[in-house]
Amino acid sequence: MEHSPSDPLLGFAQRLRTLRLERGLSQEALAAVAGLDRTYVSSCEAGRRNVTLRTICRLAAALQVDPGVLVSGLCMPSPDAATASGQ
Repeated sequence: MEHSPSDPLLGFAQRLRTLRLERGLSQEALAAVAGLDRTYVSSCEAGRRNVTLRTICRLAAALQVDPGVLVSGLCMPSPDAATASGQ
C-alpha cells in the first residue's frame, strides 16, 4: 500500500510514535497499558493500520492525552478543495 505525503495514516503514525517516545514508553509498554498487542502498536506506528475510534481512544488513554491530540489536523483536503486551488 502506497501513501501520499499528506496521508492521515502516516500523520497519525508519526504522532503516535512521538507521544510514546516523549513518555518514555516502549511499544510493548504502550500496548500493555492500552490492552493491545505490541505488533498492532508497531503496525500503527508504521502507518499500516487504519485504526478504529475505539483504538484511538485506548491509545490516547494509555498516553494520557485527549484523543483529539492523536487526530487533530490529519484530514486530507477534500477533492473539491484541490480543484478550487488549481491542483
